[in-house]
Amino acid sequence: MRDAIRERFIELFSTEPYFFRSPGRVNLIGEHTDYNNGFVLPAAINKEILFAVGPNDTDTIRLFSYDMQEQATFDLARIAPSDISWANYLLGVVAQFQQSDYQVKGFDLVFGGNVPIGAGLSSSAAVECGLAFALNHIFGFGLDRFALAKVAQKAEHEFAGVRCGIMDQFASLFGKKEHVIKLDCRSLDYSYYHFEMSNNCIVLCDTQVKHSLASSEYNTRRQECETGVALLHKHYPDVSSLRDVTVDMLEKHRQEFDPVVFKRCIYIVQENSRVEAACRALEQEDLVLFGEKMFESHEGLQHNYEVSCTELDFLVDQAKEHTAVLGARMMGGGFGGCTINIVRIAAIDEFITAMSKAYEQQFKIPLKTYIAEIVDGSSMLS
Repeated sequence: MRDAIRERFIELFSTEPYFFRSPGRVNLIGEHTDYNNGFVLPAAINKEILFAVGPNDTDTIRLFSYDMQEQATFDLARIAPSDISWANYLLGVVAQFQQSDYQVKGFDLVFGGNVPIGAGLSSSAAVECGLAFALNHIFGFGLDRFALAKVAQKAEHEFAGVRCGIMDQFASLFGKKEHVIKLDCRSLDYSYYHFEMSNNCIVLCDTQVKHSLASSEYNTRRQECETGVALLHKHYPDVSSLRDVTVDMLEKHRQEFDPVVFKRCIYIVQENSRVEAACRALEQEDLVLFGEKMFESHEGLQHNYEVSCTELDFLVDQAKEHTAVLGARMMGGGFGGCTINIVRIAAIDEFITAMSKAYEQQFKIPLKTYIAEIVDGSSMLS
């Protein structure tokens, strides 16, 4: 694909480009904890977006989506959200630089990649981070990776209309080969943990469904968590988020909670503890224990946070039947999308064959699978 993107850039713009790459991400454990100031454990993966970029000495930006085979041109003096949805992720990045008084000059861009759209691997963050990284290099803005992650996050907020946390952009920029990142979503402190990939692999199973409940239920979950925090704050003034809460606190005041709100809160508190336990397991090179925490996470998401669905539960139940699977859970907001599975490399083909057959028999939908390696974050290519 890199050769094809380069050739198209030269064909369109008659010059040799700079080349950059920006990866998608998975989240091994720590779901719905980000907006509760908790912990997450993402990693950058080898599904990535490639960028051929070059300055053009004009006051316009010329964009070409290799995947969509569409072209668009915009005046730098009038950057605003567009009717072209794929362009908005790029325009949002340009706008953020402009709002911070960094002078973006005219440039040409051809981009494309193999991050599956709609599979929960953060293709949008990969696009935003990749362009931010590229423009920062080409125009010499001198921003560090954290500042670029904030640029990309704000681009998503303001031009794509998605009020995302910073995990996706952070993982795309800060990824490290064969390491996961423990990110504290309150302080934004982070640390790396080695993830043994010589005998194991990450396999994603894509349900190819997205139930209509997803967006409305997401907002409801946030509200339910805030309700729980408000109740506990009356008893514990230092409690400002579920990050500050323990299981003992919840149990002590259980009778005051709406039962549904209690379930939401106890899931978040337990999930934060699971992330920390999973990190200790990685320190001990114990992927079996790590996998157990993944299975526990799914049970919490299924029964207490109630954001799973029949298709996701089926895939996790099937994964439990395979001795080569160390752990599995739903990944992302829920109500569809992917499960993430840690599978022994020697059994990958057998696992994918069995899962695909079972899923299609059950739901009459073909199962898409992706094998993911953990890679470095956004970078310039030679």
